[in-house]
Amino acid sequence: MKFKVLFLLAITGLMSFSAMAQRGVRIGYIDTEYILQNVPEYQEATTQLDKKVLQWKSEIEKQLSAIEQKKKELENESVLLTKELYEERMEDISFEEAEILDYQQKRFGPNGDLMIQKRQLIAPIQDQIFSAVQEIASTKKYDFVFDKSADVVMLYSAERYDISEQVLRTITRTSKRTQARSKKERKELEEEEVVPIVDSEKDERQKALEERKATREAELAAKRAEREKALEERRKQQQETREAKKREAEERRRKVLEARNAPNNTGAETEAKTETIKKETEAKTKTKEGAVVGEVAKEKSKDKIETNKPEAEPKKDSSKTTKPKTQAEILEEKRQEKLKEREARKKALEDRKKQIIEERKKAREEREKQLKKRDSIAKAKKEEGNN
Repeated sequence: MKFKVLFLLAITGLMSFSAMAQRGVRIGYIDTEYILQNVPEYQEATTQLDKKVLQWKSEIEKQLSAIEQKKKELENESVLLTKELYEERMEDISFEEAEILDYQQKRFGPNGDLMIQKRQLIAPIQDQIFSAVQEIASTKKYDFVFDKSADVVMLYSAERYDISEQVLRTITRTSKRTQARSKKERKELEEEEVVPIVDSEKDERQKALEERKATREAELAAKRAEREKALEERRKQQQETREAKKREAEERRRKVLEARNAPNNTGAETEAKTETIKKETEAKTKTKEGAVVGEVAKEKSKDKIETNKPEAEPKKDSSKTTKPKTQAEILEEKRQEKLKEREARKKALEDRKKQIIEERKKAREEREKQLKKRDSIAKAKKEEGNN
């Protein structure tokens, strides 16, 4: 009896071993890109990220174009600027350009915000794909599951071994199950569920993934903090250097302006003296003209008085018969004398008037000469300053 039992057990073992040998190795594969393209949450998040990327690119391009415009303006004004001012403004522009490039590296660099957000965006979907592949492989008895979109070289793959649709349905069912509100919907989803879920294994995997994610985020935060600290120190050092150079340039500019203003002050004093002399000359000229006009008026009044006197004098002299000259001769002599005196006074007044006019003319020429001299000095200083 024992021999029969042992014989039956041996035959059963051989049959099971042969069945296992006949089954062979089961291999499946997935296409991660296809799965990601058909996950609505991933597509929506990718669209939002693309909008952010466009906004960052537009901002950086606008700032770089502003820097290029500043460079062109500086090149156009370089002829009018000193070497120190040109170097100072060029250093400011270079500093701003370096800040923009640092910002670009922070956004689009290997460890920038774009790469970090892409990893953060794809990490949950990858975890879901990994969980679904584990569950399907354990349920369908797959020995190996490959990723078609990974670095593994697949020269040929039959569609019957593609389990991407199963993985996608599993992820979709999981998403719908979390969104189901009524008992009826949950019951229908539970009836549709084919792949059993082991909560303990999933919790362990989720915990491991969260720990790995937290570690990665901590490392990225530490690197970002170090980079920002180094940038801040370098920015602070450049700011101090720029301020020191700016103070030196201001001091040199102040000294140059003082040196330039010294001759201008002398010219202003000369101009004030010239104006004073001009006013004094005009006042004297007006005084002389007033005196001449007064004298002319006095002479005219005297002439009138003297002209009227001879008419009365004949009456006085008509009674006298002792003088040998006649009245007409006496009057004629007096008139001739008055005329001579009047001509002499008129000539003196004319000479005096000519003298005053000549003095005024000389004063005007002197004033114009001083003005031309001052203008030539100012023009020479301006040309010297431009050079």
